[in-house]
Amino acid sequence: MTFFTTSDDKRLYYEDTGAGQPLLCLAGLTRNSLDFSFLAPHMRHLRMITMDYRGRGKSDFDAEYLNYNILREGQDVTELMDHLGLRKVTLLGTSRGGLIAMALAAGHPDRLAGVILNDVGPVIEPEGIAKIMNYVGNRPASASYDEAAEALHRMMAPQFPGVPQHIWRQQVEFQYIQTDTGLELRYDPALRQALIEQAAISPAPDLWPLFDALRNIPTGVIRGANSDLLSAATLQDMHARHTGLISAGVPDRGHVPFLNEPQSLDLIHKILDAT
Repeated sequence: MTFFTTSDDKRLYYEDTGAGQPLLCLAGLTRNSLDFSFLAPHMRHLRMITMDYRGRGKSDFDAEYLNYNILREGQDVTELMDHLGLRKVTLLGTSRGGLIAMALAAGHPDRLAGVILNDVGPVIEPEGIAKIMNYVGNRPASASYDEAAEALHRMMAPQFPGVPQHIWRQQVEFQYIQTDTGLELRYDPALRQALIEQAAISPAPDLWPLFDALRNIPTGVIRGANSDLLSAATLQDMHARHTGLISAGVPDRGHVPFLNEPQSLDLIHKILDAT
């Protein structure tokens, strides 16, 4: 296992495989580098880097849980790039990772060769936020991977019709750790309190200026056709503000596409070819 140490002395886990053009993949809010397992077999021709944010996966938890924020996590990303000697990368950001990518475009545009946003944009739908807050920080009621996979399948089937049970089994293994007393989260439960306190301190910020910082950067957006977090209307507005933007809709997917779909792979390759 490989780790680097941040400027505030946190050990963060990362994986660095392959050679050539660097693609740095950033996961969702509660997720970790395992989320890119479905994409990895299709990216063997380049250098693929994944990381676990602080408080997620194999990385250190942060006792100062308010550091679970996009700016600090974005700083961790640039510190990983510095650790690896990478001046520029193409960033692929799923959900939270896409927000970090937009923040980096505003603060460090010179570090980004291209950006791919997976089912996220500058407007986050209330329905999607409510669904996230319904589970974040809560230990699952299921006692086993099989039980959790069945529950996840039932919950996600309306947005992901036709996805077989074994995929949901893999998904719960990405999210939870099996213990003698049941399933444990693969992230710091204090992330929930961080979100609650951050929301109480200030209202949701206007993210359009962050998105606008992508105008001179090759950018693509992948949207699940059934997404409850990124609306079709927001995607249309994104196209209006970034005339070079390309996008792909993925049928039978909600939040978020798995990234191994033909539509997802085609868009990823188009952005990589443009950088």
